[in-house]
Amino acid sequence: MDHLIDADAVYLLAGVALLLAMILPTALRTVALSAPVVLLGLGVLMGLLPLPDAVRLTPGDDRALIEHLTEFTVIISLMGVGLALDRPLNIRAWGSWRRWGTTWRLLAVAMPLSIAATAWLGWWVMGLAPASAILLGAALAPTDPVLASDVQVAGPTTDDSAEDGLDEAEIDERDEVRFALTSEAGMNDGLAFPFVHLAIFVVGAGSLADWGVEWAAWDVVGKTLVGVLIGMLTGWGLAKAAFRSKRPSIRTAETGEPLLAIAAVLLSYGVAQVAHGYGFLAVFACAMTLRSMERSADYHALMHQVIERLERLLTLVVLLLLGVALSNGLLDALSWRGAAVGVVLLLVVRPVTAWIALRIGSRPKQGVDGEGLGPRERLATAFFGIRGIGSLYYLAYATGHEEFEGADTLWSTVAFVIAVSVVLHGVTATPVMRWLDDHRTAAARH
Repeated sequence: MDHLIDADAVYLLAGVALLLAMILPTALRTVALSAPVVLLGLGVLMGLLPLPDAVRLTPGDDRALIEHLTEFTVIISLMGVGLALDRPLNIRAWGSWRRWGTTWRLLAVAMPLSIAATAWLGWWVMGLAPASAILLGAALAPTDPVLASDVQVAGPTTDDSAEDGLDEAEIDERDEVRFALTSEAGMNDGLAFPFVHLAIFVVGAGSLADWGVEWAAWDVVGKTLVGVLIGMLTGWGLAKAAFRSKRPSIRTAETGEPLLAIAAVLLSYGVAQVAHGYGFLAVFACAMTLRSMERSADYHALMHQVIERLERLLTLVVLLLLGVALSNGLLDALSWRGAAVGVVLLLVVRPVTAWIALRIGSRPKQGVDGEGLGPRERLATAFFGIRGIGSLYYLAYATGHEEFEGADTLWSTVAFVIAVSVVLHGVTATPVMRWLDDHRTAAARH
């Protein structure tokens, strides 16, 4: 009977999440409040009720479920991010690489600095063991593609825009802040993996001399290349089949079958994982490659809509469960030092490291062509380093491979940072982005 009650509770939770997924985006469109804020708060309130154990997830007992639920949520989100980006990335054209300059600086400068600063704070302020401090930095360093929808690009530009006079070759992002935050979130989830593995090595692989070369050659370089290559090949094959296959039954772009996007997620991620590459990078590379073929086709919008709806549902489920856990003991191991480190990460470490990264090699803003960021845009990009569901995945993944000292403290600290980020960035996203849009409109008039 208990299993029956648990199953019923799961159905109830899924139903509530689906209903809210349909209602909240429209209901909150005109207010400075995001759906994640509401869902997290609702989850906290639900946690105060006498709920069955099925919806009371704990890191110790339900680590595997947390890992796989957050894993699936992140890879679905990464496909949505890759399909939504209009700016092409041609690996054979230097000019194309330069137009992604803000992304590269955030990945190559801001993220490593953020990992190092957070790990140092974890060790020096919180008293964590070196491996646990590194894991804290790695888990909290990447920005989240799941919870950052309010500051990301809206979706792919398709034939409707092209009919208004926009040539396919000219399709590009017009909002550099949204592009920077979207592309950063799409890539840095996979690029944080080497540092998660670094923490795992520190715990169980002996001295640096035993694993240092292997980590640098394989975990940093090899797995990254394998993931990106597999993603590109998978995306190219699926795009060729969908748009240009000789068999009409295989040309899903003509039939308008949007489930190809979900198949692409599973294929690219599965192949990359089997090949021991980074699946997160494979999914994003697959999405970008899919998007590169027939870039103005409505089929991209159809696929993005399916991914967006599934992502929204999964996100709401995870946030409800996180909220329930917050009011049921997940924060019991949180100390004032851990809370202080979390606040400093959000208000100091991320803004400062991102500002430094964006100032390196920056040029004066040149209108709307994506060639640079002005002071306002740099400030907004640096501030919105949203932490979220990816951090939960990394922590669940690492603690499933090794025993980390102070694991309860890590879970409490990461959960606290996510909760604060959801509220802080969720409340400020709408007014800040509206302020930037108004300033951009005023500048265009002059």
